[in-house]
Amino acid sequence: MLFHRFASQKERREFGGSDFVELQLCKGKPNAQWEEIVHWQNNSLYIFGDDMEEFYAQYKEIFQDGLYPNGERGLVDYCGVTYYTLEQTMYIIEMLKREQPRDFQVLLDWLANAEKYDGLYFLGV
Repeated sequence: MLFHRFASQKERREFGGSDFVELQLCKGKPNAQWEEIVHWQNNSLYIFGDDMEEFYAQYKEIFQDGLYPNGERGLVDYCGVTYYTLEQTMYIIEMLKREQPRDFQVLLDWLANAEKYDGLYFLGV
């Protein structure tokens, strides 16, 4: 499975320590500083480090044009922060439905209430 959810941080640590990329719905300002973004939320979705290549192979066409803290845009930065606006997140949902990559339903279910948020963060390792 590419995507994981954990009931607690203890459960996450027991599964794989801190070798995860975290997908977090943006609850605040889209231009939040790195220090303002909260890591390791229990309602986040995680991709284990061993699965990052598979994620990239399956999802690189869907997660494009993310915003980096330096203002540049591109694919998911596995070592930093990548932000997708609400509009981009809604587009991602449509692409998931159309393309149906591996384990897409887990991600789609997690994004079910995305319209209540200000977008999506990928928080790298």
